[in-house]
Amino acid sequence: MLRSPAAALLRRLAPRLTGCSGGAGSSTRQSLPPYISSSSSFLARFSSTPTSPPPPSSVGARDDEAEDDKLQGSSSDSGARLSISVDRAGLYSPPEHSHEPSSDSDLVKHLKSIIKFRSGPISIAEYMEEVLTNPQSGYYMNRDVFGESGDFITSPEVSQMFGELIGVWAMCLWEQMGKPEKVNLIELGPGRGTLLADLLRGSAKFVNFTKALNINLVECSPTLQKVQYNTLKCEDESVGDEKRTVSKLCGAPVYWHASLVQVPSGFPTIIVAHEFFDALPIHQFQKGSRGWCEKMVDLAGDSSFRFVLSPQPTASLIFLSKRCQWASAEELEKVEQIEVCPKAMEITEQIADRISSDGGGALIIDYGKNGIVSDSLQAIRKHKFVHILDDPGSADLSAYVDFAAIKHSAMEASDDISVHGPMTQSQLLGSLGINFRVEALMQNCDEKQAESLRTGYWRLVGDGEAPFWEGPDDQTPIGMGSRYLAMAIVNKKQGSPVPF
Repeated sequence: MLRSPAAALLRRLAPRLTGCSGGAGSSTRQSLPPYISSSSSFLARFSSTPTSPPPPSSVGARDDEAEDDKLQGSSSDSGARLSISVDRAGLYSPPEHSHEPSSDSDLVKHLKSIIKFRSGPISIAEYMEEVLTNPQSGYYMNRDVFGESGDFITSPEVSQMFGELIGVWAMCLWEQMGKPEKVNLIELGPGRGTLLADLLRGSAKFVNFTKALNINLVECSPTLQKVQYNTLKCEDESVGDEKRTVSKLCGAPVYWHASLVQVPSGFPTIIVAHEFFDALPIHQFQKGSRGWCEKMVDLAGDSSFRFVLSPQPTASLIFLSKRCQWASAEELEKVEQIEVCPKAMEITEQIADRISSDGGGALIIDYGKNGIVSDSLQAIRKHKFVHILDDPGSADLSAYVDFAAIKHSAMEASDDISVHGPMTQSQLLGSLGINFRVEALMQNCDEKQAESLRTGYWRLVGDGEAPFWEGPDDQTPIGMGSRYLAMAIVNKKQGSPVPF
């Protein structure tokens, strides 16, 4: 049994340290994204100092002094007195517990707890990552957000022609690779699986192509994985002692992965990324008197979310510096804000490395610019724009894709690849034969189907509002033809891909 002054001190501190450890080790603390975790020293600079806990009451203070006197008096040396002081300023003080009901969602509570725990704001990138892909409450994780009944419509949902023509591109690339007997067909962020289903139906007559396919879907949402399973007409079957999932649309095996790096390598690869890069988390920077400052998400006095500028340099300035090296002085002079997507750079490097080693190519289609993106972050709920900080988790967040940054990231990753484009979606689909396809479909349809084809065609390749529309003004088809861009990354040995 301990009977020393130190033992008495430990007995005195034990209940207090026990109470504090539960708060400091709270599950609300989140790890930083991989691309900034190595720069924790930067983060320490802009995290404000936690407020010290209130001083103890006079009664508590007297008790502490009395116990200190006991410790001092217990010394065996008559001429020496033991004096020990404890600095409690750095101990975590949990917020006062309240039994009052809160209207905040679980995700909002989670975001607020992160900000309060760090005693400072979080980056827009971390805010986006939590809002979109938080395992429990993320926007994409527990619902089907696509189509008329969802929050937005993508090109594959507009018309079957889109997926069919992407299939034409994939088959042309397969032929340029020398028609390999096995090929990894990878789709990043496949949504409902509509694009891939139309691709497989359109290419069903080309048996050698479909026989070569190993289908790999990079999808983190369990809900969307189930939707994709049904869309692709998947069934589980036994092969010896093992089980595998097969799409009955073409007989090809289907696999799901949480990230691109989990897809097995070794086979020539065809990658399709349609409206995938626009949902990756971005950092925003604003030019001010102190130079470039990062835009952050913080809590206002009424506990609502607000935007603030970082008081000190942040770790992500590394990526801003990298992006600025790829821009001209004239381009930088024209912008007051810059968006940077480190995750897009990272995934592009992974794509380039895989294509360099395994052969093949990637087709990236998204809305964006071939240059610096200034301020494009947006939130969409039920097909309407809403404020980015309004009810996190209930709306889709996306930003323009910086195609110039993707090109530079790919070219710096490998000397064995070539980058082509970007070209507009209208140019891509036109060169792949959408005009011939819509004419063929129009020959065997009724008037209602014909109207649907005309509307879908315009949305895919048109520019602005459709001139032929006679329905309600709020339902006028808006063309994606020039707002969406397409870029290809291929192994140099295969030459230029169709139709670049």
